[in-house]
Amino acid sequence: MAGTAGTPTSLVELTVSCRNLRDTDVFSKSDPVCVLFHQPYGSKNWTEYKRTECVDNTLNPDFATKITINYHFEEQQLLRFMIYDIDSATQNLDHHDFLGEFECHLAHLVNGCTVTKPLVNKNIGGNSGTITVVTEELSASKEDLTLQFVGKTLENRSWFSSISPFLEFYKTTENGSLLLVHRTEPVRSTQNPVWKNFRVPLRSFCAGDYDLNLKVVCKSHKSNGDHKVIGDFNTTVRKLVEGPGSSNTYWVINQDRKKSKGGSYKNSGEVILNTAQITQAYSFLDYLRGGMEINAFIGIDFTASNGNPQTPQSLHFLHPSSPNQYIQAISSVGEIIEDYDTDKYFPVLGFGARMPPDYATVSHEFFVNGDPSSPFCHRVQGVIEAYCSCLTRVQLYGPTNFAPIINHVAKFATTHQSGDKYFILLILTDGIITDMPQTKEAIVNASNLPLSIIIVGVGGAEFDSMEELDGDVVRLSSHGRYAARDIVQFVPFRDFMRGVTDPNLSKMNLAREVLAEVPEQVISYMKANNITPQPPKA
Repeated sequence: MAGTAGTPTSLVELTVSCRNLRDTDVFSKSDPVCVLFHQPYGSKNWTEYKRTECVDNTLNPDFATKITINYHFEEQQLLRFMIYDIDSATQNLDHHDFLGEFECHLAHLVNGCTVTKPLVNKNIGGNSGTITVVTEELSASKEDLTLQFVGKTLENRSWFSSISPFLEFYKTTENGSLLLVHRTEPVRSTQNPVWKNFRVPLRSFCAGDYDLNLKVVCKSHKSNGDHKVIGDFNTTVRKLVEGPGSSNTYWVINQDRKKSKGGSYKNSGEVILNTAQITQAYSFLDYLRGGMEINAFIGIDFTASNGNPQTPQSLHFLHPSSPNQYIQAISSVGEIIEDYDTDKYFPVLGFGARMPPDYATVSHEFFVNGDPSSPFCHRVQGVIEAYCSCLTRVQLYGPTNFAPIINHVAKFATTHQSGDKYFILLILTDGIITDMPQTKEAIVNASNLPLSIIIVGVGGAEFDSMEELDGDVVRLSSHGRYAARDIVQFVPFRDFMRGVTDPNLSKMNLAREVLAEVPEQVISYMKANNITPQPPKA
């Protein structure tokens, strides 16, 4: 699945208030202001992001200035709210009294809706009051449009072949150009096609503007990509939502034919609207705030192709100061997901190793922490510690089988199909899958479950077979059955190390790439199963 890193998951608005601030003025109460600092992507430096207005003479300010910020699920967005007592007109904060601060990840704020925390002032100690941050999602449109069309006597100008019509929808941009927003499937060998209904977000279909011009082009599909234009027509969402009827029966006009034939040309067939419905659309944050939990499983490759862990050439070598790629991948993805997991426990499974005490049996589904009754590790640091300890206990062997771990996680996902939990399986591997047919079948079986699978390729091997599992180009199938959803994302870690000298930036880039599509995968599962979010948690 191609990454969408950099596209915000949501735009959110923060409203700040404080209570019982420390009074630093002698003859009046403090005049507080809130200054928000953040660490820009890839930087460890704090940068001022926004200031509220100064509220005069109060220890309990309600700041009217709203702070809007792009929320990215796939990033750790660190924020620092600093409260100052303004004593003069200067913008230099060093000239004002510091009252207290609160530091958090943006993920904590969007998860909680309303968060109240104590302010900290290490210079003074004691009670410095509290800060409350209310987070609201902003959206131009949270509606979806469902449409379904049929064609009638569409023109076939070929004597030797039939037509396979499909529709392309274009919206008009601010500069007048046309931008493709949806394409239907082609209907084979007919002049009277019945296209499947489709559902699109209004914000992407028409930017939420019901009166925006939409151009619809009808084409005949050709296997060589040289699709032939049958004709086009124009409409708007406002017109479409009027529903079926004469106003939504469109003549398909071929401009070249019209020009050459003049008044004798009528049309090249008709496209008729059968269904138009606007429904409430829900965002990733709606489900998160409704109590949906994200649970992550981690699968680690302990096959012999990684090399002897005792040698520096091994992908599992534990350097005292330079984390290997397995550790970097665990921390980069795990640290993001940890913010959304209430108990911070990760089940960690290994595969491809011979097991103690006699090392006679190869396991493709063992608990990395060595506990035979529970696979859980507390926080990312606990995962890393269990991984390092496991390397001293097991014997790397093979082969590289994914299906057992995928099926293991799928069993848990099967028991949580109501929208209360969504599962992410992170698989770290160095090589070629040896149970490809079984893995395909496991993924197809799991594609209708609340599950996303992220595969990170470690080391310099060729990972061509992995691309087959990532259903971007060709939809994954097994025994004639197709995956209900595209749930697999594969990336080689080496792609994020090239030209980057800072290992922390490599980790951030990896997490940004592999997690960026999770919110849309969550929404696609919920839509497919008609699951609406619960009311926000109190």
